[in-house]
Amino acid sequence: MVSADRPTVVLVHGFLDDAAIWRPVRTILDRRGIATEAIDLAGMSGLPAEGGPYTLRRYTDDVVALVDRVAGPVVLVGQSMGAQVVELAARERADRVRGLVLVTPVPLGGTKLPGEAIAPFKLLGGDSAAQRQARLGLSVSFPVGELDRLAEVGAKIDPAAVPQFVDGWNDGAPEGAEPSTFAGPVLILRGAGDGFCTAELVDAGVTARFDGAEVHAIEGAGHWAHAERPEAVAGHLTGFVEALAGGRGNTADGVEAQGWTTAFEKKTASAFGEAFAPGVRLRATTLYRPVEGAEAVQQVMAAASSIYESLTFTQQATEGRREYLEWEATAFGGTSISGVTVLAKDDEGRIAEIAIHHRPLQAALTFSAALGEKLAGVVDAEHFYSA
Repeated sequence: MVSADRPTVVLVHGFLDDAAIWRPVRTILDRRGIATEAIDLAGMSGLPAEGGPYTLRRYTDDVVALVDRVAGPVVLVGQSMGAQVVELAARERADRVRGLVLVTPVPLGGTKLPGEAIAPFKLLGGDSAAQRQARLGLSVSFPVGELDRLAEVGAKIDPAAVPQFVDGWNDGAPEGAEPSTFAGPVLILRGAGDGFCTAELVDAGVTARFDGAEVHAIEGAGHWAHAERPEAVAGHLTGFVEALAGGRGNTADGVEAQGWTTAFEKKTASAFGEAFAPGVRLRATTLYRPVEGAEAVQQVMAAASSIYESLTFTQQATEGRREYLEWEATAFGGTSISGVTVLAKDDEGRIAEIAIHHRPLQAALTFSAALGEKLAGVVDAEHFYSA
């Protein structure tokens, strides 16, 4: 269910792409109660028959028109060329835009590549094989199905339109020569393996223009991080939106507020259920044997969250589809408990496996007994320690 206290996330695609490229990210955000809108830019894969002009100014006007149709505040998210567009749109609607997220961004001032370097890009219109090869060359793990889909829809783009797209992102906008006037929070996500918008280009042409922008590299991703690692991008977006909505009460600096962490604040079974795959499996030092299935795991986690008197997630690391969260907590009248939680996610970004390691041992045993009491008649007592 979408939460009314969160801003709507408006997603803007990049060069040659379409709004549908955001579907995996939108699916995850929708599951977490975050409203989204995505736009098709004129002349590109989603609207190949839409007439020009195909300029940053025209695309900015189109995004501003979408913002005006959305109720309440928004977060603007743009990828590649789309990052240029959303920054310009934020200037136009500073009163509505709560934050900016720039994914593998092209600098607003343009890439300023020489003619011989951009010539191959200008020849991509109507050539599905060349578009496919271009995406493969600048990505690390582009999903094959999405690669095929984009090649098919991209073949319909008018070849005469593509040079205009290229000139737009290569020349950039005059505003890019100065520090950004956007005063809100900014999150920059770059692909760790992006050979186009490299760390050097992003640092010099994008990050340096913002005051206090937060920057993260998405491992296992190139220029299309949102298609290659949608679960990671959605995780960063969730944390960004939750922070704007005031939902970072139990996360330390550098730890993303997300479905798992915010569920511990809500302390309800339904809050945890939003993040789980149907067959989720929970293992923990407080359990004699694993608990399986979304409904049972929801009940266990809701009961566990109610036992903690305080809980802060202090460190975070991600490796592929695994996420590692260190945490510190108190329970039972101030007893200190700490540990590490490992979350393994499926293709859709849902939590499929959970491993929770508690310390010290006596606190873990006490916690297990308390869980057994709370869940009596709900979860088999054989899962828990009994003093």
